[in-house]
Amino acid sequence: MLAVDDVVEALIQRSVVLCDSISVSLELSQNLVSAGDVRASCNVPPADNSAMDGYAFSLQDAVAAQFSLPIAQRICAGAEAPPLISGTAARIFTGAEIPLGADTVAIQELCEEKLGVVHIDRSSVAGANIRKCGQDVAFSDVIIPVGTKIKPAEMGLLASQGCTNVSVYRPMKVGVLSTGDELVEPGNTLGLGKIYNSNSLMLGGLIRDLGMEFVDLGCVKDKLNETKDALLKACDEVDVILTAGGVSVGEEDHVRSAVDELGEIEFWKVAIKPGKPIAFGHIQGVPFVGLPGNPASVFVTFVILARPFLMSCQGAKKAKSPMVQAKALFNRAGESREVYLRGRLIADGKNLGVEIYPNQSSGVLSSVSWGDVLVKQNIHQDISFNDLLDVIVY
Repeated sequence: MLAVDDVVEALIQRSVVLCDSISVSLELSQNLVSAGDVRASCNVPPADNSAMDGYAFSLQDAVAAQFSLPIAQRICAGAEAPPLISGTAARIFTGAEIPLGADTVAIQELCEEKLGVVHIDRSSVAGANIRKCGQDVAFSDVIIPVGTKIKPAEMGLLASQGCTNVSVYRPMKVGVLSTGDELVEPGNTLGLGKIYNSNSLMLGGLIRDLGMEFVDLGCVKDKLNETKDALLKACDEVDVILTAGGVSVGEEDHVRSAVDELGEIEFWKVAIKPGKPIAFGHIQGVPFVGLPGNPASVFVTFVILARPFLMSCQGAKKAKSPMVQAKALFNRAGESREVYLRGRLIADGKNLGVEIYPNQSSGVLSSVSWGDVLVKQNIHQDISFNDLLDVIVY
């Protein structure tokens, strides 16, 4: 079986950007991936400005006048700032432009104004409380590198440059094909031996969260020919095909055989729990990811393996799932595979702790809803209370 990290790295290296670039309005860019570097068209701030409400002055003038200066002008944010008259101070407000001739701002709480004269804080130092021109963003700087997933912070940064549109990669169409004679769609009556299909809607939500387009390819029975027909049809409709179930070696598992006949399986068994039966390959040039059938396994393998691959295919430079660290609030013996435990972060005094759901069975989907992280347990790693662990927030 292949190691998880090796598989993730191999998938990212083999991935290619599957979508062309399009221009979208800034309002519609959230969760999409930038298709080119975006450079700053102006300095932010555009001129030196005050970081505080207070008084602007020349420190040299203040020292010469024993830190008492007449107030010659008043400057508000957005107003023009005439040059400062030598030997005077300006009443200034947060965000207002620093007038020519001033080099220091003293905050109002440390000054005293009487009869048009300000008695300035004697501990003032040159340059205090001034935000320099271009301090945030300098003209022509790359503010959004190619391959950046655009989130609200990036939208604000683009707006600060006056952008109304941005070049992004078209959202990938990711199709999900469910398999299994036992599956019934929500809204229908359950018969004997049947279960509701939870995987399709869950995967649809996970795909949309990535800024991609979810395409429901329906559900096929455990028949080889029907599976082949559905996969071939999907090749004309989507950029990537995901399946749920049917990739194991059981007599009724036909997805792997169908892909073998129509394309190629490149990886099959991965040393991960839950979710050993997972496959990667292609069908007529369309990337294929075969996930397990048990719902918790589907969720875990999507987050750990499929998500980085999809993000890389979408053009994202940071495709791997980020990790944080938390202290174990449990004990657990190691296993022969890399285990991803459904857990929940807990504020443990000054430290961040993590607890795990009591039942880690691959069919217990409630563990995913209960939790908010996947706890990484390395192969043969025994976990003791207070051990520092890597966790992936989902």
